[in-house]
Amino acid sequence: MKRPPATKSKPANSAAAKRRRMDSTPPMLTRTDTPSVLEESYAVSRYTPLARINHWITAGSLILLALSGLSLYHPSLFFLTDLFGGGENARAIHPWFGVVLAIGFLGLFVRFFRLNLWERNDSVWLGRIRTVLRGREEGLPELGKYNAGQKLVFWMQSILIVILMISGLGLWEIYFGSTFDIEQKRWSALVHSIAAIAIILVWIVHVYAAIWVRGTVRGMMHGDVSGGWAWRHHRRWLRDVVSSDHKTKPAPE
Repeated sequence: MKRPPATKSKPANSAAAKRRRMDSTPPMLTRTDTPSVLEESYAVSRYTPLARINHWITAGSLILLALSGLSLYHPSLFFLTDLFGGGENARAIHPWFGVVLAIGFLGLFVRFFRLNLWERNDSVWLGRIRTVLRGREEGLPELGKYNAGQKLVFWMQSILIVILMISGLGLWEIYFGSTFDIEQKRWSALVHSIAAIAIILVWIVHVYAAIWVRGTVRGMMHGDVSGGWAWRHHRRWLRDVVSSDHKTKPAPE
């Protein structure tokens, strides 16, 4: 019995073949890569593992600091002390959360403060914030690693954490109770409360913005963002990555 003649296989879809090649051998970004290629095929490294660990330790300590502080702020919130084993424990551990926050944020500040220095393009971006909120960023100036909103959050948190640390010393009775008089302690309590409310509001804005701009959370969770996200929101930073010949990897499907 004769075998049927072998038929020539049809050429594979060029787009699929191209994708398979990229999956097997991650290439380097070059100046000639186009936005469409970057959007469909690449993940661009944004945060190192150490930076992400630093961020999440700082974020976790801020959440614990807020919960323990709110539990002591008003009788209606005293039930939150159950999270820490009672009011006495919450009061004792609250300042130490502050110490962890201060050390953690100091690491972030040293790492990122240069990237958060204000530039002329930031004022232009901020002046067109309504356009940004509508999702139309095409006519805006190209941005570096952070936009004006992110920079404002960074500097507001920096200032507020310093205020919280200084005012908190006046309330830390076990170590500094004899250092301050009653009038200074009253002012410390007032300033500490205002700064605490302010930093909680800034944190809420920070989290909301990260969720609202799709793809942002991925950068801090996994360390990379899609080429399309980088091109749309931080094009000048992406150009810097390209010109520096940073390695990238295929974007997960």
